[in-house]
Amino acid sequence: MYDKLPKPIQELVSQFSQLPGVGPKSALRMAMTLLSWPEEKVIGFGKSIAEFRSLLNPCSGCMVLTEQDPCPICSDPRRDEELLCVVADMDSMFVLEEPGFYRGKYFILGGLLSPLDGKESSKLNVKQLRTRLTTGQVQEVILALGSTVEAENTASFVKNLVNQEFPAIKITRLAQGIPLGAEVKYMDQETLKQSLQFRQQL
Repeated sequence: MYDKLPKPIQELVSQFSQLPGVGPKSALRMAMTLLSWPEEKVIGFGKSIAEFRSLLNPCSGCMVLTEQDPCPICSDPRRDEELLCVVADMDSMFVLEEPGFYRGKYFILGGLLSPLDGKESSKLNVKQLRTRLTTGQVQEVILALGSTVEAENTASFVKNLVNQEFPAIKITRLAQGIPLGAEVKYMDQETLKQSLQFRQQL
């Protein structure tokens, strides 16, 4: 079916299909929607896609992509400097932040350890985490990495790093209300709230 489409549409459908949760039919609907838009609107849409990466840079405090450094959360004086919640990615940070029950700060590791997928510790933001902990402000590191095998391996790695290099810092993890094999970014808000409130010391 799709091989009968004009090549520019085929290419656009192929690009859209690479997005998470977007199949060929959804991708085709997106492409056809763009065709129905006025040309200036399509050009503006494309410009936003082309430029958004260049307009964002990692925050020096937490590694979230932001337009300003430090980001709004890191620069907020009302946040608790002593609490540092370590998450795998931006998605997890935003899921934890949205309900507003956590008032500490964050650090994004940039993924989880997965040697089979080529994700070694050197690919994570370990150096930046050390720098963050060296300031002496953090009193507790909360590991909010999920309960997958990769998350458990990453949690052990971070725990060992903190214990060896910053022994005065307390290490906790989200309570085990999170189902086995689950990722933080897919958890509902109430489960996350309870897991954070009743976090366990490691």
